This record gives sequence, structure tokens and C-alpha cells, in this order.
Amino acid sequence: MARSRKVVANNKKARHDYFVEETYEAGIALTGTEIKSVRAGRVSIKESYAHIYNGEITILGMHISPYEQGNRFNVEPLRERKLLMHKREIFKLAGQIKTDGLTLIPLNVYINEAGYCKVEIGLCRGKKNYDKRETIAKKEANRKMDRAIKDSLRK
Repeated sequence: MARSRKVVANNKKARHDYFVEETYEAGIALTGTEIKSVRAGRVSIKESYAHIYNGEITILGMHISPYEQGNRFNVEPLRERKLLMHKREIFKLAGQIKTDGLTLIPLNVYINEAGYCKVEIGLCRGKKNYDKRETIAKKEANRKMDRAIKDSLRK
């Protein structure tokens, strides 16, 4: 993606716990005080996931802190929020989730160049413990190789 965007929240644990098969971009329906909190970076997607019900996709477990000056306009921080995607995309995702045993996990929340809040959703398959150990071992091996190359260039 060559677009400029300001990443507000990143779900690093998702890439550790899941294999990401595909990614999708979705808008998110927020209230006025919620978007102000998101722009201030007061959002967490660590324990969140997306759910498809009645042809609509919603995100659950996404925490947006109440806006400081919001008083009575603030809403519940962990409320269910609707994601905005095309109907055919939602039906395609619903089919893949039912048949392949995949889940929808939010990977990033960001503000795009037009100023809209977007969520990057990953169609993910869960990792087993041995898969996690394998990816950690690969990262360690790459780190060691990079160090060895740096050391050989210094001499």
C-alpha cells in the first residue's frame, strides 16, 4: 500500500498467534466522541475479534477510552461496533469462516489520508504451539545471520 496513513493501534499478538491468510480493509461506524479518542490514540484491539451475524460484520472487544471532554456524549468503551464493507465481501468472508474454520482478527486501526478511521482485518488460522516455536526459531536464526554479516563487514 502506497497510501499515507497514521496507525493508531496495532495488534502484534495476532501475527504471533495466527497465520494471516488474507487482509481486508473495513470502515468502522463510530460516534463523535469515539473518533476523537481514536485520533488521540486511545484505542486497544488486543483482545478483539470480528463476528458476522445477519449479513453484518461487527467488531467485539475493541476498547476505545471515553473522550475527556465528552461528558454525556461518551458511550460504553467495549460496545459492539459495526464494520462497513461491501455485501459481497461479507458473504465471501462468511463462507470462508464456515467452511475453512478461519476467524476474523483486527490487525491495525488507522486513520487514512482522507481522515477516516479504518480497520485492517485478517482472515486468520490459529497456530499450534509448535508453529509458534518454529517462527521464533526462524526469527532467531535470521537475527544471528544478520549479526554475522554485520560483524564480517566491520572487519
